[in-house]
Amino acid sequence: MALKNVVVIGAGGMARDVAWLIREINHQCGTYNFLGFVVTDLSRLGERDSRASVLGDYEWLAANATRIDALAIGIGYPPVRLRVAKEISRILPQVPWPALVHPRAAFERESAQIAPGAQICSGFTATVNLTLEAFALCNYGCTAGHEVVIGEGSAVHPGANVNGGARIGKNVLVGSGAQVLQYLKVGDGASIGAGAVVTKDVPPGITVVGIPAKPLSN
Repeated sequence: MALKNVVVIGAGGMARDVAWLIREINHQCGTYNFLGFVVTDLSRLGERDSRASVLGDYEWLAANATRIDALAIGIGYPPVRLRVAKEISRILPQVPWPALVHPRAAFERESAQIAPGAQICSGFTATVNLTLEAFALCNYGCTAGHEVVIGEGSAVHPGANVNGGARIGKNVLVGSGAQVLQYLKVGDGASIGAGAVVTKDVPPGITVVGIPAKPLSN
């Protein structure tokens, strides 16, 4: 079976992590041929970006549409993650965003619902009935309990834990090392600071920090 040509959107650290995720999938079962990175704006490439592996911008995507079999988002910040994914889907509506799951992630795959564009990184551990909506990200070393839902475009970052029955809304950032206690709800567009412990529902659109987590003062 021929390998699928895949392009990763973004060129920074998260994009490099996703490229590594693709290589790890290939070690288990040869699936993808990584073509390189594509960015939204070549003029904004910085010193932390993988310049040597950047293919181009949106114009490159449009010009090379017939070469691309799959797309992967390499952006960790939820609002940008979702916006860029939607922009590129308008340019290449026929190209799929496969879910990417690291071979060493541990969760019950039979009961899981993993939507297109979702990503599960190395060392992720969960239990049963996990739901990841489109473009959700479970970064390396984070954990989730039974019946957890991670909403569209949301990112659970390294070392964070989402306890059983909790529901993370759309476009939510769960910072590194944060804790969301069982059966709580985090509203769309909210942000949970690194190391915060969420002990009550979080309304949409606000940022909470601390132990216990409270709204961030201006």
